[in-house]
Amino acid sequence: MNIIVCAKQVIDISEMKIDSSTKKPILQGVPQKISDIDKNAMEEAIKIKEKLGGKITVLTIGPANAKERIKELLAMGADEGVLVTNSDYIDYYMTAVLLAEAVKKIGNYDIIICGEASVDLFSGQIGPRLAGLLNIPQLTYTLNVTAEKDKITAERNMGDMAVTTESNYPVLITVTKEINEPRLPSLMQILGSANKPINEWTADSLSSGLKPLVETVELKGVPMERKNIIYKDDIDESISKLVDSLAKEGVIGG
Repeated sequence: MNIIVCAKQVIDISEMKIDSSTKKPILQGVPQKISDIDKNAMEEAIKIKEKLGGKITVLTIGPANAKERIKELLAMGADEGVLVTNSDYIDYYMTAVLLAEAVKKIGNYDIIICGEASVDLFSGQIGPRLAGLLNIPQLTYTLNVTAEKDKITAERNMGDMAVTTESNYPVLITVTKEINEPRLPSLMQILGSANKPINEWTADSLSSGLKPLVETVELKGVPMERKNIIYKDDIDESISKLVDSLAKEGVIGG
């Protein structure tokens, strides 16, 4: 079973600050990491490999330092990495096209696994766009996956219901954070990841002349203010006042 895991290097938003005067995020010096849900994608790939055998390739688009993030997933259990380097701004369209071209260059594959969305922008577009460009089935928002030699079955979160869907291979699945708990690599696995190959391809070598279709004009933080209301009455009266206040704010039904 040949599996490709698409992963993204993102800033650690828990460490990000907002400039109080401009309301813009301060990105300088903020540490970077693998998007959390992409680690769930990696964990699911490992579980499938443990059951059916095969090979896991990690695919990332980003600057040269994204190799360090790939090494984290190699330590978890991936066999090799591919880094598509690109120094300029790319939008969702360009990202999906470059991933599709990289997948074609990688060659034979059975499953592509993506996180349902990245934790920085959370658009949820890349998996479906990639499946569309490759003209393969997609199983999105998966909560549980059962892979067999000739088919894959996924339980999918459709909001107010769970839907079970089957597909043949090749197929793309996007996983939710609830699907599993990513493992922590051992010291020996971390050391061993240094010997696993990481291929580097440039964006232009895969698809030259790509231009973004969407431009991000401005990015600002949304101010969040608290009213700091403290109820000091007995518990029953405090609960009653809290419910009344929430109803007046429209948070709950009156």
